[in-house]
Amino acid sequence: MDAVKEKPIIYSILKGVIISLIVSIFGVLFFAIILKFVDMGDTTIKVINQIIKVASILFGCIIGFKKNGKNGLYKGIVLGLLYSIFAFLIFSILNQSFVFNASIVFDTLFGGVVGGICGIIVINSKSPTPKL
Repeated sequence: MDAVKEKPIIYSILKGVIISLIVSIFGVLFFAIILKFVDMGDTTIKVINQIIKVASILFGCIIGFKKNGKNGLYKGIVLGLLYSIFAFLIFSILNQSFVFNASIVFDTLFGGVVGGICGIIVINSKSPTPKL
């Protein structure tokens, strides 16, 4: 009777954070290409940036939590917070500007809330695999 050892939860969270960051980078690059051809207002750009963040966190939760189906809220919150921090650092480096202000704090909190919601949805939406 071999017991299958589960990897620690941090592995699934870090996997999700990496996936989220990759999706976010590609989303921002794709959006930057669109902005070269289409003129959009600041409000539209901010909304689309938030959509990219939410989609990135959702994909990170889907990929990171697909094998470990419990504690979706807590894992999602941690994933969202870590994603927000690392995204801020990466995009600050790419922008060659490191500006810390209140909007960064709210953005990080937003990432935690979205991560928690996405974690709950992903963990609870899994259907059992049918056995044939």
